[in-house]
Amino acid sequence: MPDLSGLFTPDRVAIIGANDEEGSVGRALLKNLSSFDGDVIPVNPNLETVLGRECYSEIGDVPDAASIDLAVVAVPATVAVDVVRQIGHAGITDVVVITAGFSETGGEGEQREQELIDVAEEYDLNLVGPNCIGIISTPSGLNATFVRGEPPVGSISFMSQSGAFIAAVLGWAAQHGVGFKDIVSLGNEAVLDEIDFIEQWSDDPDTDVILAYLEDIGDGQRFIETARDVTMETPIVVIKSGRTEAGAEAAASHTGSIAGSEDAYEAGLHQAGVLRAMNIQEVFDYGQVLAGQPLLEDDDIAVVTNGGGPGVLTTDAVSDSRLTIAEFGDDVGAELADVLPGEADVANPLDIIGDADIDRFRESLDIVLGGESVAGAIVLCVPTETLEFDDLADAIGDLQRRHEKPVVTCLMGGEEADRAANTLESYGIPNYFDPERAVSSLEVLAKYRDVTEREYESPEAFDIEKERAREILMQAAERDVDHLGVEVMGLLDAYGIPIPASDLAESASEAESIAEEIGGPVAMKIVSPDILHKSDIGGVEVDVPIEAVRGTYQTLRERAIDHDPDATVLGVQVQEFVDPDESTETIVGVKRDPQFGHLVMFGLGGIFVQIFEDTAFRVAPVSEREAREMTEEIQAAPMLQGARGRTPADVDGVVETIQRISQLVTDFPAITEFDINPLVVSPEGVHAVDLRLTVDREALPVETARETDG
Repeated sequence: MPDLSGLFTPDRVAIIGANDEEGSVGRALLKNLSSFDGDVIPVNPNLETVLGRECYSEIGDVPDAASIDLAVVAVPATVAVDVVRQIGHAGITDVVVITAGFSETGGEGEQREQELIDVAEEYDLNLVGPNCIGIISTPSGLNATFVRGEPPVGSISFMSQSGAFIAAVLGWAAQHGVGFKDIVSLGNEAVLDEIDFIEQWSDDPDTDVILAYLEDIGDGQRFIETARDVTMETPIVVIKSGRTEAGAEAAASHTGSIAGSEDAYEAGLHQAGVLRAMNIQEVFDYGQVLAGQPLLEDDDIAVVTNGGGPGVLTTDAVSDSRLTIAEFGDDVGAELADVLPGEADVANPLDIIGDADIDRFRESLDIVLGGESVAGAIVLCVPTETLEFDDLADAIGDLQRRHEKPVVTCLMGGEEADRAANTLESYGIPNYFDPERAVSSLEVLAKYRDVTEREYESPEAFDIEKERAREILMQAAERDVDHLGVEVMGLLDAYGIPIPASDLAESASEAESIAEEIGGPVAMKIVSPDILHKSDIGGVEVDVPIEAVRGTYQTLRERAIDHDPDATVLGVQVQEFVDPDESTETIVGVKRDPQFGHLVMFGLGGIFVQIFEDTAFRVAPVSEREAREMTEEIQAAPMLQGARGRTPADVDGVVETIQRISQLVTDFPAITEFDINPLVVSPEGVHAVDLRLTVDREALPVETARETDG
């Protein structure tokens, strides 16, 4: 892990490309550094002075150049790489490259960026950018950006892959009193990326919360591993843009057509313990409350208000969240009755009546926060002539500190409410006009509590037959196809996943012999790499008696040829028929995501999987706890758990199957898509009835040749 502290705590900063031309980046950088505690050194070969400061022709001409802590590059792209090389040669390790014209422009720019990476590796540089707006660290007054706005000092560190997003936020933050510690514009992330700064801020005692605006995550697995550790101590809130509709490209499997990059990001961020914000307002609401308030010890909260309407709105919002309205105990009710008018109802939400003065508010909130059943509170107040918001803000702040329980407020008004909000901010208490935002922010304190309490489990390593699986997968390369189907059910058997007795028949008589050996009614399925969805063409028959097997064999082949005369038909799979009584058809699938690797899916299966899309996702490798969460998240979970008199299904078998599939695709990354559909789940166990997978044939031999049995 690189030490990036020098980026934020420099004593000497050099601006290469500094100038005094109005509207230029070099001038804006110097002006924004006017409040910096340390030395600022302009570098420009065409100027002797810039804004009253002595200017040097190149970085090597600066006296004691090696003692420069941070170099900021704002020169044309054509010379930027040479300038960075001079910086490295001078012994400076921390660099911010503002200059655009790199990989974001394609072609020549991509080559230029690779040269920049090579120079950074040669001199072991901590390089931010290129194509960024710079960095900020408020404690020292460091504002090495060219945009307008000075954020207040705070304990939130913020990074963004969009410089424009930071530019828009700075003025808003100052207006709303949102304080920051460090701010980084990541730019093209040629060297340093979001994971490096997550690691850096995790060890920063002055950073209480990490916020991020991300458009992409380059290494999803590394992100999960890093953030999973960091979020145990420091909350991370991410707003992820680009939430487009899944399945933009054609996919061979059910999983492939359902799972998209948004599912991978959602699953990956969840597994990393990252809190997801869905809009700009949420990301800063969450950041403020996490930085200023303790966590909720449980989900039971109180609502205290001097207005019945806002109280009802808040209660509705609580009902839509995971939070619950706390039940006041008898002792709390008795105390409240002593301080409230007789017409007041001492229930939660607590309406202390519109004529409440500061004493009634203070006494009521004190009693409520002192109740053992109350973990936190939302205080709502509409303006009246009977109290001053400023007095109320101080009272709320004092009581929050005394009881050490989280409090958020909705002081609804104009300038008076704004002044009170500033007072509340000094106590770390956020104020909102909208009760729904107050509830959402309080709820995030419960969500983050869950993150801090969960324990990471390493995925279980099952005893499997890896070499046998390798040989089966090699059939794709041997047959020069990308798709394998039910004919390779042995792959599941090699990984310990229960499958019905079955075999591939290449003739009607062979099909009959297999059925007789199985000893009962069978299921029969056409096997063809050119027919992916067999049910759609009538390529599946179930509960076939032995005497009807020959005729069914011929019928299935005829249907396949009628559907596609050029289709390659390998035969018909004859399989033990799994009785559907007391069973549920589910699906376990996998799709390889370019950022996160293999994305594992579980859901309601069968022929309607793409209609209902009742699914849950995790990024492989999947632990036992994560697999069990998947079975609980789908809407059809009650069907497995024994709803309405059904015998509970073998959920443990499902959980183990998910883990074993996760191990399979982790062992063989060449698998790009994978379906077990259906995975039939009954009280007696699970059976994988059908299989479809897609492989990267070119990668397969290289990968599998290295594998040995686990």
